[in-house]
Amino acid sequence: MNLSIKNAPDDLVSLLKARAQRNHRSMQREVLAILEQAVSAPRWLTPDEVLAQARRLGLKTRPTSAAIVRSDRDRR
Repeated sequence: MNLSIKNAPDDLVSLLKARAQRNHRSMQREVLAILEQAVSAPRWLTPDEVLAQARRLGLKTRPTSAAIVRSDRDRR
């Protein structure tokens, strides 16, 4: 099936072109990838994937309640 988008704002087209270039795709393939992602079922991350992503981003996990109590006690 063929789809057509009419009267797309110039700034949106420019952003789409830039995104397509960053992803080494044609504009048509980029639009198709965006549509596929938008309508596909959400994929839940596993706990290991969440932890790996947090580490890649340099995020720190909160201390456990025991560590908080221990820290509070040691300050006294």
